[in-house]
Amino acid sequence: MDALRCSWCGVEIGSDEGYRAAEQAGERLAAFCRLEHVVPWAIQGPHWGAGTLAQEPREEPGLARCAHCDAALDETRVLLVRHRGEYRIADAFCSTDHMKTWAAAGGRWQ
Repeated sequence: MDALRCSWCGVEIGSDEGYRAAEQAGERLAAFCRLEHVVPWAIQGPHWGAGTLAQEPREEPGLARCAHCDAALDETRVLLVRHRGEYRIADAFCSTDHMKTWAAAGGRWQ
């Protein structure tokens, strides 16, 4: 299996670190070594790669609403999954732009 690389800076990302962004309906995937790299990637115009998440996050009620604007989500949602060791911490968004704005504001640590 090829090593996963950050979609912004190109650094190699281990399977238990970094972030994975996915547009599941379109089977599009991006990876980031740091949350901050979501911002310039999205500003430049998100360049998705083909693919799906290797491990689906556990469906929780919070993933049915946008983490930025609290809008109800459908199957076209964008997921951002943090890989921290064995843990997978997921947030969902109604658009790539809302994911960028949320990340720029500090993510969960706003």
